[in-house]
Amino acid sequence: MKAQEYRGMSDEQLELSLKDVVKHLFHLRFQSATERLETPSEIRKAKREIARILTIRRQRQIEAENQAQQAKQ
Repeated sequence: MKAQEYRGMSDEQLELSLKDVVKHLFHLRFQSATERLETPSEIRKAKREIARILTIRRQRQIEAENQAQQAKQ
């Protein structure tokens, strides 16, 4: 998925996607350890997906903090 698609998701959907990708990465690492992984680049792709999701989650958190700070003023 692209970052724009993740930005369109709600926080709950984002969390579910994160859990799904982390689970997928675990299975890929397990396959790699047992030498059954067909495409090693899948591990890198899964890590990037996790990074995208975490980045978007952090951006939302920063936005919420900024809005809360502006509301106090």
